[in-house]
Amino acid sequence: MNKNYYAIIMAGGIGSRFWPISRTSHPKQFIDILGTGKTLIQNTYDRFLKICPKENIFVVTNEIYTSLVKQQLPDMEDNQILTEPVMRNTAPCVAYGSFKIESMNPDAAIVVAPSDHLILDEAAFVASIEKSLKTAADHQCLVTLGIKPSRPDTGYGYIQYTENTIDGDFHKVKTFTEKPTLEIAKTFLQSGDFLWNAGIFVWSAKAIVRAFEQYLPEMNDIFAEARPHYNTDGERSHVNQAYLQCTNISIDYGIMEKADNVYVLPSEFGWSDLGTWASIYELADKDYVGNAVIPSERVIMYDSSNCMVNVPEDKLVILQGLHDYIVVESNNTLLICPRDQEQNVKKVVADVKQQFGTKYI
Repeated sequence: MNKNYYAIIMAGGIGSRFWPISRTSHPKQFIDILGTGKTLIQNTYDRFLKICPKENIFVVTNEIYTSLVKQQLPDMEDNQILTEPVMRNTAPCVAYGSFKIESMNPDAAIVVAPSDHLILDEAAFVASIEKSLKTAADHQCLVTLGIKPSRPDTGYGYIQYTENTIDGDFHKVKTFTEKPTLEIAKTFLQSGDFLWNAGIFVWSAKAIVRAFEQYLPEMNDIFAEARPHYNTDGERSHVNQAYLQCTNISIDYGIMEKADNVYVLPSEFGWSDLGTWASIYELADKDYVGNAVIPSERVIMYDSSNCMVNVPEDKLVILQGLHDYIVVESNNTLLICPRDQEQNVKKVVADVKQQFGTKYI
């Protein structure tokens, strides 16, 4: 196992689209949302154990989730859990992790990935990441993983690539596009040179630090100044001050869309960002009339089909005459809505917060 390989797991989000199961105090990445016996962050951590030494895996999360990370990943040392005092999108998160690792090992190659994605083919994932780490180190470039699209999905960003390659498989990135309309997504699929943006990045520590210097110089200065404090008792207080000076910006917008040394590896490893209940429904086991019920021990359904049901395992639930619905109960809250209107969940959460405060959020 290569000791220069490192992983940064981003675990600071609150997963509001999975409310009421995902709460601010216990968000999606810390939940066994597919009923596999492990939470999403535990599965993510286990995947990276196949790629780099366990002491080279870091989790960046909001400080309110520190105890959850320790509880679910007991092998992690305190200095591997990097806490953010405020949410500032992904660029500061990447900067913190990358600058800290670079100060420990200037020859490091780093993979950065979300904590809450599903990977069905782990062997293919490990092979893609290892190949990307080698290319990123050899060519001092920025690599992103692109997923070959199976449908014109409007829920993902897209990466357009050229025929210009390095190491045979890594294509020069031409454009990044945010979530498109359905018509535009269809044209992307037909053109054949677009991939879904999986939000998984690979680079050498030197290349990403140079990119911050060039494209986000103010953020670069903030985290470069902290170099003497990384891996000391003063790290947390210094980083807390640093975050208060950071702009709220994504790594995609801040660096990846601007840099001229970005390459994409077209990949297939059974990926889903598990971004919506619809994606959970697609992946879950279903009965002969299309109902996905997690857990299913005490749920009885009559004349009901194509429903996504997630309820407490100790509760008896009887549903009759429901077709194409989401039924979710958790934390003293019950949500029932048509599957094709699940995009309204974020608005519902905002309304609940306005009416009842944060008690149910």
